[in-house]
Amino acid sequence: MSFRQVIPARTRLQRSELAVPGSNPEMFEKAANSAADFVFLDCEDAVAPEGKEQARKNIIEALNDIDWRGKGKTVSVRINGLDTHYMYRDVVDIVEQAGHKLDTILIPKAGTAADIYTVDCLVTQIETAMGIKHRIGLEALIETALGMANVEAIAQSSQRLEALHFGVADYAASCRARTVVIGGLNPDYPGDQWHGSLQRMLVACRAYGLRAIDGPFGDFKDADGFIAAAKRVAAMGFEGKWAIHPAQIELANQVMSPPPQQVEHAKRVLAALDEAEQAGQGAAALDGKMIDAASARMAENIVKQAELIDKN
Repeated sequence: MSFRQVIPARTRLQRSELAVPGSNPEMFEKAANSAADFVFLDCEDAVAPEGKEQARKNIIEALNDIDWRGKGKTVSVRINGLDTHYMYRDVVDIVEQAGHKLDTILIPKAGTAADIYTVDCLVTQIETAMGIKHRIGLEALIETALGMANVEAIAQSSQRLEALHFGVADYAASCRARTVVIGGLNPDYPGDQWHGSLQRMLVACRAYGLRAIDGPFGDFKDADGFIAAAKRVAAMGFEGKWAIHPAQIELANQVMSPPPQQVEHAKRVLAALDEAEQAGQGAAALDGKMIDAASARMAENIVKQAELIDKN
């Protein structure tokens, strides 16, 4: 291991992340009572310009009136982009009036480390002024070519930063990709069109202690396609995926949870290596295969994720 040690961001269960438009308050209570681990109330893309102010008011009311934490939810707000005049009011009004109920803020279209720094500065000042006792986390969407070009710097930009999300639709538009598919495989591309970008963002997350979350899958009626997309990112090391429709929540929870047989095998790996260590050996054999300290580190990841799920 490097002499430099990175402190991981706060651990949160984030297998499924339900997106809820701030302009649809009738959906808030249903979201709070759903099986989603994580809910974000949206001020940005899901809200038309003429509805931005009312959506913000709806979100403030929902944060204050609904017991999100009591229902086992992490609750977040996606603010508008830094290139809009809505963003500062989103941060100021929501954090001042409901920050004590807010877990994280999701920053869309993060392009540089300075974008995160700007929101961090605002939130820090408001927390101090309002006497908010807990630290509100920040999360960022990597959904532009600029953001991906700067993803390593963004990942190091703030101690508040907890997670990066891959926003495939805007990213495709930013790259001028010849597709209108959101999150699925492109029939004109031999393989996963976004594998390289997903891998780069994942490495930045893991290098600097952040959670890695995959974004939307547009066809909410295509359960098989969603499962396939979720399995690809889960195998890579992502720990969560968006649900843009309630039908996708259970699918995300299922795929992003390690299978019981995998958890059981991971526990056997750890037990075998513990026995080997007691005997003064650094490696062991299990089921006809050699395992060592690297095997233990992989197994520990699986067991810790299973334990986190069991606690919730």
